[in-house]
Amino acid sequence: MLGGVGALLTGSLALLADLGHLLTDAGALAAAVVAAALATRPASRHRTFGLGRVEVLVAGLNALALVAVVAWVAVEGIERLFTPAEIPGLPLLVLGAAGLVGNVVSLLILAGGDRGNMNMRGAMLHVLGDALGSVGVIAAALVLITTGWPYADTVASLLIALLILPRAVGLLREVWHVLLEGAPAGIEVDEVRGALLAVEGVTEVHDLHIWAINDRTPSLSAHLVVEGPEENATGCDGSVLDRSAALLKERFGLAHSTLQLERHAHTVHESTCD
Repeated sequence: MLGGVGALLTGSLALLADLGHLLTDAGALAAAVVAAALATRPASRHRTFGLGRVEVLVAGLNALALVAVVAWVAVEGIERLFTPAEIPGLPLLVLGAAGLVGNVVSLLILAGGDRGNMNMRGAMLHVLGDALGSVGVIAAALVLITTGWPYADTVASLLIALLILPRAVGLLREVWHVLLEGAPAGIEVDEVRGALLAVEGVTEVHDLHIWAINDRTPSLSAHLVVEGPEENATGCDGSVLDRSAALLKERFGLAHSTLQLERHAHTVHESTCD
């Protein structure tokens, strides 16, 4: 509210950018809370994976909102490079300092949350953008007070946009990767395949898929072609199934794996033998 009044009174583009960040922050934080609550709901017969993907979707929407704000600031900033506005420095300094204090408090609160949560990182990204906006406002105010340079406010806004954009785009790419069932970061598919092939009794691995419902829940499914007695493949005492599942959990952090064991006659069939 204070930033909005200040932007109207001073005409500062940096304050307007800060206000845009603030509005998207409010939506991002509210959405993050709702998404986190929905993600804890159990799976149902209609949604067998639960609602874990809600966090990913919200993180993507937050990043898109931030990109939109950055694009708006860039367009306005370029226009003001040709027609600079007269901005009072002292009110700008006071409002920028007040905004920075509020953003630092918000960052400290969010820092106590789950940093591995994509949705939480999206919310923190918004608040960080706000904090950078406040720093830009303060810097522009100091330049205006000391030199009177009319482009200080505009240049600060454009620099803020350039700082925020790569982070927003990076979050969008991460969301896109999860939604396209990409392999989770830090897990190499070829390394997993090689480890499974090294399990005694496994002669071939195919239909290997590694994905994640959200950025904290990796899963795997694969077909393992085995040889040897049947009890050695599926028994409960050091069988191929047990050793493979333990390997995936201990070495790669894949606590949820679905492994189909089959003989060579089944390698090109899903339900019948040759």
